[in-house]
Amino acid sequence: MRSGYVLKNDPQPSNLAAKKRRISMNGYWSRLARKLEPYVPGEQPGDGTYIKLNTNENPYGPSPKVLEAVRRAVDESLRLYPDPSCDAFISAVSARYGVKKDQVFAGNGSDEVLAFSFMAFFDPDRPIVFPDITYSFYPVYATLFGLNYVTVPLDSEFKIRPEQMRSSGGVVIANPNAPTGRALPLSEIRSILDGNPGAVVIVDEAYVDFGGQSAIGLIDEYPNLLVVHTFSKSRALAGMRIGLAFGDSGLIRALESVKNSFNSYTLDRLALAAGTAALEDDEYYKGTSRKVIETREWFTAELRKRDFSVTDSSANFVFASHSRVRAEELYHRLRDNRILVRYFKKPLIDNHLRISIGTDEDMRTVIEVLDRIL
Repeated sequence: MRSGYVLKNDPQPSNLAAKKRRISMNGYWSRLARKLEPYVPGEQPGDGTYIKLNTNENPYGPSPKVLEAVRRAVDESLRLYPDPSCDAFISAVSARYGVKKDQVFAGNGSDEVLAFSFMAFFDPDRPIVFPDITYSFYPVYATLFGLNYVTVPLDSEFKIRPEQMRSSGGVVIANPNAPTGRALPLSEIRSILDGNPGAVVIVDEAYVDFGGQSAIGLIDEYPNLLVVHTFSKSRALAGMRIGLAFGDSGLIRALESVKNSFNSYTLDRLALAAGTAALEDDEYYKGTSRKVIETREWFTAELRKRDFSVTDSSANFVFASHSRVRAEELYHRLRDNRILVRYFKKPLIDNHLRISIGTDEDMRTVIEVLDRIL
């Protein structure tokens, strides 16, 4: 009887046989798995020789107090499960944002929080809406959970049109939006909420600390509002996977129900320690966010001097298109010079680059390279 080992004198399988095996293996996939078009994350090179401006990571790193808290948390207690309620962390969140503990949900990054939210608040028989140009995980979640959705076009300046964000099934917006960086004022968030009283409106505020207005202050007024935050951007903890949701206590209970039907331990001990410490060092993060904003404004001005069209960004990236050189060509030329940016080969935005804001030195290097290749 043969095992999984290959005998030395066995003939090598033909390419045709190998292809047939791959096709037959797909027969084990569910119909859902076969139709998915998964989200494609930004490239993560392993050699560390690139200026990495393709995934909107914070160039300044976590607070020293966070690093110390993580070091202290590395002890024999790691043999124990973390607190499934994240109680100490949620208490810190409550104090920092001035909300009640039962208005806060914690998850393994905002992506997980968003996924749980799609499961908790949306039904297949009522289509949800989101912009046609936005965070590309939204249609992935909708397909994964069997939801119908409608995309609403942005205007000619890549702005969300609040009057068109209407649905009995639910609304999802990123504010500031990605990959455009454009932000809606709170008055327009209110307009969207007023226009959808019977449906949950999710406002994804991953980039709000770089110039947007948070809607957290509206959760007592609007029981259908869920605001989602991440610690990956302004708090420089992308490697820890910490996300939050703020909303009416009834919405939070629904998220807890979904979570505890999937994975009760969403945040590990190190993430809980890091997140709590980050909330206690707010001044550090306000300072690094100011640096990012200042660099973004300088970089935007420099790009415009070089015939780039750049949207007005309230995020830690810019969205730019050159008047003569196609974005895909620029993407490859920059990569050849060890600079990674994000290029989306999608309709309407296939002549734009999304460029994360790095340190002043990083962005000066980008300008120097652009001056050579344009």
